[in-house]
Amino acid sequence: MEFGIFIQGWVPGPQAHDSEAEHRALLAEADLVECADRHGWKYVWISEHHALTEYSHMSASDVFMGYLARSTERIHLSSGIFNLSPRVNHPVRNAERVAMLDHLTSGRFEFGTGRGAGSHEIGTFNIHDPDSTRSEWDEVLPQIVRMWEQEDYTFSGEHFSMDHPHNVLPKPYGPGHPALWVACGSPSTFTKAGRLGIGALGFNFSPVFAMKPLIESYKEGIAGCQEPMGEFLNDNVMITNAVVCMEDRDRAREIVTRYGRGYLYSLVCLYHDTIPVPAGAPVWPEPPSQLGAETIDWAIEAGYLLCGTPEEVSEQIARGHQTVGVDQLVFGVPGGSASHEETLEILETFGKQVIPE
Repeated sequence: MEFGIFIQGWVPGPQAHDSEAEHRALLAEADLVECADRHGWKYVWISEHHALTEYSHMSASDVFMGYLARSTERIHLSSGIFNLSPRVNHPVRNAERVAMLDHLTSGRFEFGTGRGAGSHEIGTFNIHDPDSTRSEWDEVLPQIVRMWEQEDYTFSGEHFSMDHPHNVLPKPYGPGHPALWVACGSPSTFTKAGRLGIGALGFNFSPVFAMKPLIESYKEGIAGCQEPMGEFLNDNVMITNAVVCMEDRDRAREIVTRYGRGYLYSLVCLYHDTIPVPAGAPVWPEPPSQLGAETIDWAIEAGYLLCGTPEEVSEQIARGHQTVGVDQLVFGVPGGSASHEETLEILETFGKQVIPE
């Protein structure tokens, strides 16, 4: 199993309207990536979101990854996701920025794709039918691969065209191209990702044990894939979870019960209205749900949370994620209630003591 973090330009509360606070938040997230790079984490997934106040101010993730390319050495800088709708990002621009990041990272870039986080986000670009972006994704991704392969590229499609031959530059670094991924918000997309031979990004609402049939569906699909979308199979399922891993068990448990811990999740439920939300999820503007000391063990057992010492967290991963068949486990940071210094401590402790296990 491999491990990563997920960042998104989280600027909660009144800070979202304060330029200085926004500036500090973005640079603090860069700090977290550099810490993860030093301590053995393989991936960072960096969102592309538009007009999602508080939840995500990370609209220009390619710029952010270019900034990180020089300050990191081994961590894979990954788009979580680049939106493939031509109404949001022209396919040529996506092909260009992926190849450029492949160069600047010396092959550490991973190309995660998707269709946007929900109706509010894509409405920023006058897209009012979320289903209309499905056929755009289907058309665009194979064409981006063609742009990397051909010097005289032309295309006439339903959603975009290039009438005269052009050489889209730069080409990806070295042989081949970055690994292809797709954000999977529904069971059918997991199956589709497997059949296309690309990685599945399970930005999931559900606890880990509920992901088992989706992972099995993906694995069945990719086992039968004869013609992958890209030049190679990317047999990899990523799912997300929450973690607070510290040497001091009591400190870890205290952090997850702090007021505000569930606020980020309430914003996810607010904006991601095209993904099925589980029963009992907070409905804006209801107050976010809070964990109490008496419910921590229940949340851990149910697969909603990893919490405790490195030994406890290792056992929780083995019992849950390893059993379910997860290839890559990713944690959203910062987690909403931990300070910046505490988040750095969590990344270092997990990196030094859990990842080697």
